[in-house]
Amino acid sequence: MSIFKSFSLEGKVALVTGGSKGLGYAMATALAEAGAEIALCSRTPGEAKTAADAIQATTGKRALGFVADVTNKDSVQSLAEELSFAFGKTDILVNNAGINVRKSTQELLEEDWDSVMDISVKGSFLLSQALMPEMIERNYGRIIMLGSIMSFVSIPNRAAYASAKSALLGLTRTLALEGAPYGVTVNCLCPGPFETEMNKPLMNDPVAYAAFLSKIPLGRWGQPEELGGAIVYLASPASAFMTGTSFTLDGGWTAQ
Repeated sequence: MSIFKSFSLEGKVALVTGGSKGLGYAMATALAEAGAEIALCSRTPGEAKTAADAIQATTGKRALGFVADVTNKDSVQSLAEELSFAFGKTDILVNNAGINVRKSTQELLEEDWDSVMDISVKGSFLLSQALMPEMIERNYGRIIMLGSIMSFVSIPNRAAYASAKSALLGLTRTLALEGAPYGVTVNCLCPGPFETEMNKPLMNDPVAYAAFLSKIPLGRWGQPEELGGAIVYLASPASAFMTGTSFTLDGGWTAQ
């Protein structure tokens, strides 16, 4: 296979959780542009379908939206069954769903902590647990966790978020070792500051925005579409010898 053909996702099916907006939507669009059929899931009825319709209209690839709560095992199992009925298989799982609560450790409520950890970590575990067996059975699969630079470093007011994103690295390594004998790779994509809806509170605060810029050697925030190359690589046959590790896109933040 030529190096360029190895990046093709023709014939593959990708599920992107939290894929109705932000980085999830950008990554789902990139996967579709590379040839994959797309499944999106969201907790909010209508959101995933609207986003899937837009991706299908833009790329010409089949895209469907589903409603699911990634923190609920029954909901995740129902989603797995719906995917099997609609597509027959799932080759690529992008565990993107996550939230951020920006509070000091003293102000952080127990329910804040639980919500951040449940969506990012428990959700990634439940989806991987539900979809990995069929990947193992077919001797092919790609599981991609959405970590963060906060998987490696932190700043004040990120106790829950940094803890959740760090935990995903441990989950990535364990699943990678379990999937390796069967051609299932598991890696963690770790973005730095990107201009998304979730980061609007920071972008709209001149002091916070400047503080973030001061930590980015490239001198700007990332654009969501700039994750496209990385997610296609990790999801494609081109990354077959990469597993159990992380892929950081942060404008140089963690190089310091």
